[in-house]
Amino acid sequence: MAQMVGLLGHPVGHSYSPRMHNAAFQALNLPYVYEAFDVLPDHLADAVGGMRALRFRGFNVTIPHKVAVMELVDELSEEAVGIGAVNTVVIGEDRKLYGTNTDGMGYMRSLREETGISFSGARVVLLGAGGAARAVGYTLLKEGIAVLRIANRNVERAHQLAERLQATFAGRNVKAEVEVRPLADVSRWLTDADLVINTTSVGMYPRVEEAPVQTDWLRMLPEHAVVSDLIYNPRKTVLLREAERYGLRIHGGLGMFVYQGAEAFRLWTGQEAPVAVMRQAVAGDGGHGG
Repeated sequence: MAQMVGLLGHPVGHSYSPRMHNAAFQALNLPYVYEAFDVLPDHLADAVGGMRALRFRGFNVTIPHKVAVMELVDELSEEAVGIGAVNTVVIGEDRKLYGTNTDGMGYMRSLREETGISFSGARVVLLGAGGAARAVGYTLLKEGIAVLRIANRNVERAHQLAERLQATFAGRNVKAEVEVRPLADVSRWLTDADLVINTTSVGMYPRVEEAPVQTDWLRMLPEHAVVSDLIYNPRKTVLLREAERYGLRIHGGLGMFVYQGAEAFRLWTGQEAPVAVMRQAVAGDGGHGG
């Protein structure tokens, strides 16, 4: 009998997660099946309870449920608490639900492998202040960066993220400076930045000809800087194309998606994920999802 895992979100029809995970299960000949479930916010508790009752092995969580599901699990990892969101749940033999977040880890693994960047002492500019920014910002601070600069159209949200991150690391051996600016003023930060990361949805299909900042600002970055975009549809956003035109190293979002899924795969099955198979499964054009 197949072991069930799945995805809870709304909407989920666009998600590549079923394709990616089922390809991985088949490659390793594991008796698992992954399905996506479109669940309205008012029905989240019922859906989670149903998965527990039906003895699912676990599930992923995507927009808009990543925060709300935290109240429905029995135990939270340090990453889930620090980020303030859950994207992966494991259901134990005792039917207890363990919630964690693999987004930040997935991003760091991808960025490190594809660019070779060193995070220690780095100056990072983070575009956006939503859930993805929380995950990336939290993980960057753990990695030992020197400065985290958060820029957002709604500057109050950027201040809230900065305060949350500072409170999370209060009393711990994390000494990074955290600064905030409106997105329109971000150019003042670029001359000494080592890494610029877009965590917003600007540039994602179907708004493929848009960028989160004026792309001519990229010429202000040092030649060693990396420009990273969490979007992977399109594979190379306007931001990345322009950064490449200025001779900068670039990093897209496909690796983050694959590696966050690979960690969930490992947690559910106890086996290392076939990353190459997972990457190939989602390497076609289109699609973006949890």
